[in-house]
Amino acid sequence: MTKLGVPDGGDGASDGVGEVSDGDGTGDADDADGERREGGGSLFGRYRTLRFDPHVHSEGSYDCETPVEAILERAAAAGLDAVAVTDHDEIDESLRAAELAPVYGLVGIPGVEVSTAEGHLLALGVESVPETGRSLAETARRVADAGGVSVVPHPFQRSRHGARRRAIDGAAVDAVEVYNAHTLTGLRNGQARSYADARSIPGVGGSDAHGPALVGRAYTVVGVPRGKEADPEAVLDAVAAGRTAVRGERTTARQYLEKYATNASILTASIL
Repeated sequence: MTKLGVPDGGDGASDGVGEVSDGDGTGDADDADGERREGGGSLFGRYRTLRFDPHVHSEGSYDCETPVEAILERAAAAGLDAVAVTDHDEIDESLRAAELAPVYGLVGIPGVEVSTAEGHLLALGVESVPETGRSLAETARRVADAGGVSVVPHPFQRSRHGARRRAIDGAAVDAVEVYNAHTLTGLRNGQARSYADARSIPGVGGSDAHGPALVGRAYTVVGVPRGKEADPEAVLDAVAAGRTAVRGERTTARQYLEKYATNASILTASIL
C-alpha cells in the first residue's frame, strides 16, 4: 500500500453510530471531545482516533472544479486529520493531493471512485485506476491485489450509480459508506447502515464533497495504533478492521441543488 501523504508531525447525527468499534463488536462511546482524547476505555487506551473524510472530489472529476489545494486547506480548517480525494475514474489529482497533504498537517490517502458495471466503488490506497466497466466483485479483487481498500459509496442510490444489494453481496468489499452527506433525506443512509450491520461489514461516513465548503461535512473516526497516526496504511487498516465510527450531517437542500446546478454548468461548458 502506498506511503504517500505522511505528514511531518448540522445535526451532529451519526445514524445511531455512537462508538468506535474495535472490530469485535465492542467499543467505547465518545464524549464531547472523545474523538481526540486518549485513555478512559480499552479502545482509547490502545488506539488514537483520527478524523478521516474518505470521499472528496476535486477538479479531476468531470463534475467538480475544486483545486486540491482548496480541499486540503478546508480539510485542515474543518479539523480533519486525513483525507482522500476520490475523483471519478481519474487519480492524478488524488496522487498530487496525497503528496501535498503533509504541508497542511494532514494524512493524504490516494484513491479513485471507479465506475464498475454494477455501480461505483471507492478504491482507497491505490496508485492507478482499476479498469472500469468490470463487475463490482472483480473490481474489489483488483483493489485488494493492488494493496488497497474498497468501499461501496452511496449504496442503493441508483440515480447516483449506487450498487444494489445483490452486487455487494457477491463482492468482497472492505466497507460500506453508511453515511453520505450529499443526500436530501436519511433514508438511504439508514438502509446502508442496516445492511452493513446485518452483514458485519465496517461502515464509514464521507462528505462526497464537490466543493470546498462541504469537505468534512461527514467523516469517519478511525482508531489507529499509537505511533501510527501519520501512516496512511494504518488509517486504511483501521477501516478494513472496522475500527470506525461515523460523524456528520447532511447537506442542506440549497447545497444539494447548487451541486446539481454546478454539474449542469460544467457539462454544458464542456459540450460548447
